[in-house]
Amino acid sequence: MSAAAPAHGGDPYALGRRPRHGHAAHGHGEATGHGEGGPASKRIVVAYGFWIFLLSDIIMFSGFFAAYAVLSGETAGGPSGHQLFDLRRVAIETGLLLASSFTAGLGSVATERKNMAWTQIWLLVTGVLGFAFLALEVQEFADLVAQGAGPTRSAFLSSFFALVGCHGLHVSIGLLWLGTMMAQLRVKGFRETILRRLFCFNLFWHALDIIWVAVFTIVYLLGAGQ
Repeated sequence: MSAAAPAHGGDPYALGRRPRHGHAAHGHGEATGHGEGGPASKRIVVAYGFWIFLLSDIIMFSGFFAAYAVLSGETAGGPSGHQLFDLRRVAIETGLLLASSFTAGLGSVATERKNMAWTQIWLLVTGVLGFAFLALEVQEFADLVAQGAGPTRSAFLSSFFALVGCHGLHVSIGLLWLGTMMAQLRVKGFRETILRRLFCFNLFWHALDIIWVAVFTIVYLLGAGQ
């Protein structure tokens, strides 16, 4: 005797079946991507797409790191990292950025609880810490240029300014994004679209922290010891 035909015709796993009335996925009417309910929710799709963007960004930074590793010794008779880097200032920059990552996480917790006041407070603190980091970085660049150690002085300095400057540019974009999100939160509240954007911002900001730890270790710590 032949086996019974699979349930739901040619769809044994009910991939295309709509959830029964009153039994939507997880009680929110959103598909989970695990069979019943159809395709994944917009939040999952957006998060997946943003992860792909972050990976492409990390690949770009990998190219800058590789260029710096090759050119770090090419000083053309000019100053090296050991002569130029102020580790105390860089340590302060690192502490500010890591602290901003922590406050961004606290803001994410407040967002999950739909607490507008604390969400705005923690986002504001994150922005202040990020701005202080950026101000110290700009000051460092200005000091180097004033000493005659600008990006055109040697291949080493060209690669240094390109790598660290690219990270600073990302922080600047993150601060503009943060300010925009704070304004949208105040006007529109905790809409689903706003929550998705805040989630992507947190991924972006934490990724910048990870990249900075690599910059601090490879560029500054190793460079100061040469």
